[in-house]
Amino acid sequence: MEDLIEKAKAAIDNAYAPYSKFKVAAVVKTKSGKVYTGVNVENASYGLTMCAERVAVFKAVSEGDRDIEAVVVYTDTEEATPPCGACRQVIAEFNPEALIVMASRKKVVTAKLSELLPHAFTGRSLRS
Repeated sequence: MEDLIEKAKAAIDNAYAPYSKFKVAAVVKTKSGKVYTGVNVENASYGLTMCAERVAVFKAVSEGDRDIEAVVVYTDTEEATPPCGACRQVIAEFNPEALIVMASRKKVVTAKLSELLPHAFTGRSLRS
């Protein structure tokens, strides 16, 4: 996972966070072995802001790669930052058991998405 963390660190300068000043970079690794990066992109109309994790997931999906294996979230902070609820839900759409790696300057914390989002709403929920 260290190589994915390094890719996220390298991408963080591309984040566009003029309002919060909180830059986030993410890397999605799929079962095919491909890697997709994303950064947060803020907007003056805050509701239009897009998180780094969703950017990376959407890039993978737009390339036809839907089997997400792992998501790395990197923030240049002391503490590791988990994905927000919306990002957890989007990741769950493609793998509720994905490995989530939360990395910061000083820490790396890992968890399965199912630990961060127990009882996720999935396509199976629509068929009950």
